[in-house]
Amino acid sequence: MHQVKMFKSVDTEMADMEHQINRWMRKSGARVISITGNIAGSPNMSGGPLSSFAASDVFVIVLYEIDAPQKA
Repeated sequence: MHQVKMFKSVDTEMADMEHQINRWMRKSGARVISITGNIAGSPNMSGGPLSSFAASDVFVIVLYEIDAPQKA
């Protein structure tokens, strides 16, 4: 049975999010099918001199598989 797990963070904390995802995969024993991600630019990112300091949202979707519940 397919399941979805979502993770959200900001680009300045990507290493923490990677650790969180990897820890979840190890602990859950999930059989990962695919991982998809997206970085959404901040509305303040207009290409100005301060735009490199604006954090962007990072969204990761993990599609995984688990065994279907046994019918009694």
